[in-house]
Amino acid sequence: MVSVKIIAVGKLKEKFFTEAFGEYEKRLAGFCKLTAEEVEAAYLPDDPSDAEIQKALDTEAEKILRKIPADSYVIPMCVEGKQLSSEEFAGKLSDGTAEGKNTFTFIIGGSYGLSDAVKKRGDLRLSMSKMTFPHRLARIMLAEQIYRAFTILNNRKYHK
Repeated sequence: MVSVKIIAVGKLKEKFFTEAFGEYEKRLAGFCKLTAEEVEAAYLPDDPSDAEIQKALDTEAEKILRKIPADSYVIPMCVEGKQLSSEEFAGKLSDGTAEGKNTFTFIIGGSYGLSDAVKKRGDLRLSMSKMTFPHRLARIMLAEQIYRAFTILNNRKYHK
């Protein structure tokens, strides 16, 4: 069975976010094993300097990179990433499994995004939109798109 891991900076604190993510975990159980691992956000002052932001990103990167399985197809979520339709996204997952990848790791950064080290580790940089979303909401949106992709690949009626 395919494994899908989401590594995210920060915690899902709000009940409605944890319930939404739990719903997609349940829906995806027949298609893949979905797990989420949280990385604690590095402390930053209210008005951080560029150097402080970079140091925080580097600290978070060290934690993130340790959690990525060695044989995983890695997809950092970043604003400069490629935007795909749901069908194209499903195709990327299908291509990955055809190449022998059975673990996909998605990475969602915190308020200041991801370090270059994490982006360089990626096999595909992916963007949800040109718009900016809170990282907690992005996790739910990503889980939904993963579910949608698997329904597309399995010819289920969910996707329209």
